[in-house]
Amino acid sequence: MKKSRWHWIPQVRSFSWRKLPIRGTPQYIARGLAAGVFAGLFPLFGLQTIVGVVLATLLKGNKLMAAAGTWISNPLTYVPILLFNFQIGRWLLNFDNLAFTTEAIADWQTFLEVGTEFIVALFTGCFVVGLFCAIASYFLCIPLIYYLRRHKTNQQLRQKMHHEQSSFRTKKLSPRETNRHNSNQKP
Repeated sequence: MKKSRWHWIPQVRSFSWRKLPIRGTPQYIARGLAAGVFAGLFPLFGLQTIVGVVLATLLKGNKLMAAAGTWISNPLTYVPILLFNFQIGRWLLNFDNLAFTTEAIADWQTFLEVGTEFIVALFTGCFVVGLFCAIASYFLCIPLIYYLRRHKTNQQLRQKMHHEQSSFRTKKLSPRETNRHNSNQKP
């Protein structure tokens, strides 16, 4: 039997929800995710996970979900996120003469040399967008957790019922039960 090219997806999905210790109330988990998303939207090069876990600790949220929430910014999304945040900060502060360049965020030294207006506009935008995304992720995460837990419980019940049915079928029948079973199956 040939395996599908995507045979590993159910295994990863099943591993992630069975093996990771994501325990607690949905609100506890959602607070951790929101803290991580908030921290992940700031240009804190290399410190986002630490800030996310500290915020989750202060908010009494799940620290593992906070670390995962910081993955919202990664090498593929970092520049677009910061550009968007900068534009929001520039618009809110009415700094029309500022321009965003990728060189300005290349490293800490260059970032600190671009000027306070650039940094203030960027951090203002990061705060506003981060706060909005953190609130949105909190309220989206709670029903998702309820759904996933209900799905997992239903799946476990189906597996248990299947196991019970298969064990019932394999149970050895007496000759009398075998005759009765065979007579019921004739057309």
